[in-house]
Amino acid sequence: MRAFQLAALNTQPELTNLPLPAPGPGEVQIEIAACGLNFADLLMIEGKYQDTPQAPFVMGMELAGTVRAAGEGAKLAPGTRVAVFSGQGGLAEQGNFAENRCTPLPDAMSFEQAAAFQIAYGTSHLALDFRGRLTPGETLVVLGAAGGVGLTAVEIGARMGARVIAVARGAEKLEVARAAGAEVLIDAETPDLKTALKAAGGADVIYDAIGGTAGEAAFRALRPGGRYLVIGFASGAQPNLPLNHALVKNLEIHGLYWGGYLKLAPEILTGSMAQLFEWFAQGGLVPHISAQFPLERTAEALEMLRTRRSTGKVVVRTGATESSAN
Repeated sequence: MRAFQLAALNTQPELTNLPLPAPGPGEVQIEIAACGLNFADLLMIEGKYQDTPQAPFVMGMELAGTVRAAGEGAKLAPGTRVAVFSGQGGLAEQGNFAENRCTPLPDAMSFEQAAAFQIAYGTSHLALDFRGRLTPGETLVVLGAAGGVGLTAVEIGARMGARVIAVARGAEKLEVARAAGAEVLIDAETPDLKTALKAAGGADVIYDAIGGTAGEAAFRALRPGGRYLVIGFASGAQPNLPLNHALVKNLEIHGLYWGGYLKLAPEILTGSMAQLFEWFAQGGLVPHISAQFPLERTAEALEMLRTRRSTGKVVVRTGATESSAN
């Protein structure tokens, strides 16, 4: 099978041919149709992601495809369409994955949508609902509002009844956020982000996937009793948060690493994902995929992600050409 493999950390991953063994106990073999890219994929190349596998490994954290064979004890039937959060192995034509990482797809969900769904929507739903306790009528500020996770935070926040303020770079990205449900748009290049956010009414909840100076500015715009959600550091820098503000204003700071809930509290992750798939089936969630690439152009797809030229998700089509549900 063809696979996009990282041979060693801090080297360029390459498309290569690898053998595919039979699935082991508790595993299913998937004919992979699509793989969603994430900022974490870029961090893995440098060994900076908290769950970077030991090299060499096939890249690609989340994928979708069709079950073709099952190992001993696995119960998913061949032909079942599934999404898989695997942490690795998605950028390949086929692969063997633990059955408990597989989720059967709604009939209306395409492989491309499924590959773009789990991490982005799962992160935002757990952050806003479980950690942020976002309630109708509150004001949610989303930093990086047109990115892979940020755009889902806008969409879910609006669905939960919040007033959403989107912060993104440039008119085109802000328009994407507006279409997802943002009511107030602020350009990330605004010279004084804190003042702009306060002029817009301040924030009850900050969803920060950017970090750096943007995160620091947004934190200072939180209302008393507000919640600050640490999602990631796409800017490359962690924010220096003034903890005296947290004390005086009774602010809460929550970190959210979606994959960590597989061990920390898998039942919470499972319940969240069930809610998200239900919303999708009802037509309430529409994954935004700004670019698709074939497997042989994966390096180009990662570069688009690195240079922040994408909105929403970037998806790599890895094998099967069918893009719609059966």
